Amino acid sequence: MIRNRAARLRALRIPTRWVRVSWRDLLVTLLPILAIVAAGVWVALKYARPAPPDTIVITTGASESAFRRTAERYREILARNGIKLQILPSDGALENLERLRDPTFKVDVGFVQGGLATESDRQSLVSLGSIYHEPLWVFSRCATPVRELSQFKGKRVAIGPIGSGTRVLVTALLKANGVDIDAARTLPLGGEDAATALRKGNADAAFLMGDSARMALIRELIQTRGLCLIDFVQAEAYTRKFAYLTKLTLPAGAIDLGKNVPSRDIALVGPMVEVVARPELHPALSDLLIEAAHEVHGGPGLFRHAREFPQPLETDFPISDDAERYYKSGKRFAYRHMPFWLASLADRMLVLLVPIVALLIPGLRIVPSLYRWRVRSRIYRWYGALMALEREMLVDPERKELKALAQRLDAIEQGVNRIKIPLAFADQVYVLREHIGFVRNRLGPTASAK
Repeated sequence: MIRNRAARLRALRIPTRWVRVSWRDLLVTLLPILAIVAAGVWVALKYARPAPPDTIVITTGASESAFRRTAERYREILARNGIKLQILPSDGALENLERLRDPTFKVDVGFVQGGLATESDRQSLVSLGSIYHEPLWVFSRCATPVRELSQFKGKRVAIGPIGSGTRVLVTALLKANGVDIDAARTLPLGGEDAATALRKGNADAAFLMGDSARMALIRELIQTRGLCLIDFVQAEAYTRKFAYLTKLTLPAGAIDLGKNVPSRDIALVGPMVEVVARPELHPALSDLLIEAAHEVHGGPGLFRHAREFPQPLETDFPISDDAERYYKSGKRFAYRHMPFWLASLADRMLVLLVPIVALLIPGLRIVPSLYRWRVRSRIYRWYGALMALEREMLVDPERKELKALAQRLDAIEQGVNRIKIPLAFADQVYVLREHIGFVRNRLGPTASAK
């Protein structure tokens, strides 16, 4: 039984120096191409983004705030794709921004209202888009009607807790109305605490916004006897003085159509709220957050029309490249047609396929040519030696020199007989041997002298 390759060649009477494929030559030809492809894959892995984490940390607002409720709705939507949203309560938008500024604080995104950012923030943070208008609700006792904020001089006013965006905005508005904050009787209360103080007579007015109060509380206060929602008759002037403010209108009957609450249109002012993130947020998670924002804020509301939000409006922060791409073309192909985990895997695999397709396929196309060149080079080397010997013959050397040439020709022939060559190139070896015989005949009888 024939058990090895050499035995098979002997059985076929094929010399062992003849092989079907020169594996050594093939390996030497392939190695440089494989090394180039490996280098391309390494570069792709180095600059490719890792798999998206399965947890997003968001900083919101007080436990009873609209910010917190919005984050809880986001959490339900993200959970469908296997992403956990970790919600961190805060005192409000200002604390959210401070957390995002701090690189040592573990947070990915947060809700931030307009008018809080500094130039440094614009350089280090990005926006995923504006998600809604945040009105400033100002309640006072109806017994002392208020038409202008300057009337709060010397009054007990709840302006929001320290760290809230409400407090920052109210401070700016009161100063613009000539109210000295340091001398005023301001109270660091927001949400339920501010509403309770107002009901019990411990406060003359309360400023409320979504980072410290929930919408249900606002509706309740609007319908509470003895309390009035202030109509910003100077709303247009505020928007001219503070670029981040927008004039908003609470339509008549918007709170209760049956009871016509409120009984007339009320003018309000308020900034935009943005979802602000750190630049390193993974693109896949950015897409999921914007998708959640579309679902939560895409419908009609008190201060928005259907499909009005979210919007890629550059108010305080630049829109991230990933968010801009999403608003223009939507989710990437893989994420539109595959489950999130599978699309994420395919996205990363594509990074590896690019260098393989771009380098390996062209490289494999030139392997046969390189392989043929390498095998033929061994034959051409003996052709070079044979041609050099023949040129020396043309000078009609003496007999002694002819003997030396004959010995060199014998060495060439022996070398040719020893080279290992694939069967596909056997014809070229036989042609070379014929040429050796041709040169030997030209040397004459001396060529056979040993």
